[in-house]
Amino acid sequence: MTTARPTPPPPSPPVRGADGTRRVVVLVSGAGSNLAALLAAHDDPAYGARVVGVVSDKPAAGGLALARAAGVPTAVVAPADFPDRAAWDVALADAIGVFGPDLVVCAGFMRIIGAPTLERFAPRILNTHPALLPSFPGAHGVRDALAYGVRVTGCTVHLVDAGVDTGPILAQGVVAVEPDDDEASLHERIKAVERELLVRTVGEVARGGLRVDGRRVVVG
Repeated sequence: MTTARPTPPPPSPPVRGADGTRRVVVLVSGAGSNLAALLAAHDDPAYGARVVGVVSDKPAAGGLALARAAGVPTAVVAPADFPDRAAWDVALADAIGVFGPDLVVCAGFMRIIGAPTLERFAPRILNTHPALLPSFPGAHGVRDALAYGVRVTGCTVHLVDAGVDTGPILAQGVVAVEPDDDEASLHERIKAVERELLVRTVGEVARGGLRVDGRRVVVG
């Protein structure tokens, strides 16, 4: 007796914006260093993407001030303002949707993305993580890599799915671990590589689109 192999799902359609410049919404929780790098790149017409909105879960996030200084509209969706997680998930999706994004970029956004946002915007949601996934997922990737004793670590830009740092990988950058590194010094070097990697990857996706086939992502 033979068992038929399941037919794999078709590739996700490529990202396509209304014109040559893709609309990007950035989600932030902190100071916004990755956002600052995207804002520095988006004024170049050849880049292919422009930040049109910034959403935060924290009213005092430094990234909001960066956005406002750049003339980019902002929105705050603070969990404390909602009766439960389910209501917050819906509000986050609605806040993102106001800006009509082609791409959503989690740039230091310290919340798990819920089903309402995934259903509306996946596979167009990108995230950065300060480790070489699938190793060391979660909130303490730098600390965990150091504790494990790795000789190299780095950063990953990946698509967001329902798991924690489990989505298909778009790009990775490698950072050597120095003998005298602590968490802070290593993280600073990772951040420098991460900013460059994120800007480059968002631009490539914006200009060329992406297709997802299982764990494989094709850009362009």
